[in-house]
Amino acid sequence: MNRTYVITGAGSGIGAATAQLLRERGENVIGVDLRGAEVEADLSTPEGRTAAVAAAVELAGDSIDAVIACAGIAAPSPLTVKVNYFGVTEFLEQIAPVLAKSPAPRAVVVSSMASLQPNSAELVEAMLAGDEERAVEIGTALKEAGPGPAYLNYPSSKRALSRWVRRESISERWAGAGIPLNAIAPGTVISPMTTELLSTPEGRELTDKHVPMPLNYHSEPVVLARLLAWLASEENTHVTGQTIYADGGADASLRGDDIWA
Repeated sequence: MNRTYVITGAGSGIGAATAQLLRERGENVIGVDLRGAEVEADLSTPEGRTAAVAAAVELAGDSIDAVIACAGIAAPSPLTVKVNYFGVTEFLEQIAPVLAKSPAPRAVVVSSMASLQPNSAELVEAMLAGDEERAVEIGTALKEAGPGPAYLNYPSSKRALSRWVRRESISERWAGAGIPLNAIAPGTVISPMTTELLSTPEGRELTDKHVPMPLNYHSEPVVLARLLAWLASEENTHVTGQTIYADGGADASLRGDDIWA
């Protein structure tokens, strides 16, 4: 029997690849994006998140088996915080009651290798506290402090997202409802988000310095789509709370063989 998947960020990159893969497998997919999807909504605002959930639930006939949250941006501004963290967590929290009705509900989000990069602890804590106004205030101050601090909006949003997944996965809302909740952390993915950066030797050198990928180098979006599809499938019954680094060995290269010490 076909499953129904709601995918945010379905208009491009990993989200589009995941939507295509699942449709090719005969699954029902409801895409959510700013434009060009079954549900057009702005996940950077509370109103947009609520409207997106309502529209997706209506299209699904109140029956959703999995949510895959791929929507995200890498702008050096607080907009990244609004989309990458609150646009994911609030969307999932609001849709969770409908998802829980499925006989095999699943939820997966896209974090990033950047979750391991330097970040703003103050910003991360504001996000985890659910204080969007304070988080935007901190993100705005970082942007105004210059390019270096401004970039911290991105890794901070992904660090907070991976921590949220780990914390919430064992809660009554998720584990209590039989819903595995996980994240994946891609390395460098060939997508519209990275096209400009990877278009020059200097850009590639800078990227590879921060995200070394000894196994098979930069990945196509479908590589991540396959992992997302499995985590969101009925086959995954016990993997939860994890951020899985699908990064060509970048995590192992940067953090070494002992991350437990």
